[in-house]
Amino acid sequence: MSHNVSVTDDPQWIAFFKWALPQLRMRWAGFRKVRGQVQKRVYKRLQSLELADPGAYRDYLRQHPGEWRILDTLCRITISRFYRDQGLYTLLAGQLLPDLAELAKRDKHAPLRIWSAGCGSGEEPYSVSILWTLQLRQRYPDTELIILATDTDRNQLTRARKACYPFSSLKDLPPVWRDAAFAESAGDYCLQTTFMQPVLFVEHDARTPPPATSLYLILCRNLVYTYYELDLQQEITALLHAALRPGGVLVLGSHETLPAGITGFTPLSDKRWIYKKNSPRPR
Repeated sequence: MSHNVSVTDDPQWIAFFKWALPQLRMRWAGFRKVRGQVQKRVYKRLQSLELADPGAYRDYLRQHPGEWRILDTLCRITISRFYRDQGLYTLLAGQLLPDLAELAKRDKHAPLRIWSAGCGSGEEPYSVSILWTLQLRQRYPDTELIILATDTDRNQLTRARKACYPFSSLKDLPPVWRDAAFAESAGDYCLQTTFMQPVLFVEHDARTPPPATSLYLILCRNLVYTYYELDLQQEITALLHAALRPGGVLVLGSHETLPAGITGFTPLSDKRWIYKKNSPRPR
């Protein structure tokens, strides 16, 4: 096998992923555009095991069932940046967070609890914290913001807690926000403590029960509904529904939708990737 792993449509790699991903309850269709990232990681694993090609790795997996756990970690997608999908943050600032903050006020000034699932190295939860601090906190001085940010990758979480990023990660942020929230240090941009305080990072797999309940907002973008198989999507959706308080909001990636037949959510008008949990009907 070549020492330069190809990200083109190599038939033996495609055959391997089409065989392996369903056994991890993942979808080949979700991996097609990002397969290069995963393929490079798996290729390095093959080198470390001194295996010749994907076919040999398939045999190795059959003989060593514990290897599936390692392959599962290699299939994680780690593409993120601050303020990813500007339309969402405009909607968060103008409608979603104000509405949810009012809901929290009616709940006897409960904390505004948000969950960022699959947070990577922290860009999404920190973006929400920056938005809240710079645009909304003055309007809701009695509302405490708590953002639970979870991922399965410990290395990513370590980076997130450090909160220092290259400029390329911040290029989509409004310059005014970037200047207010970050300080340049040794070529990186480090988030100031004020914006880090509301965010708690926890190691957690989105395929397991949520780490919190009575949540007002769940951001589950470009993860479950892109990379996981339909039956697993349905199982996770039930968990997410249970974790939200009535009236709470579930946000998917802008190209994602909930599986057909899911009940208990109403899409937010023309935004078919944003859903509100239905309130129980009065008896």
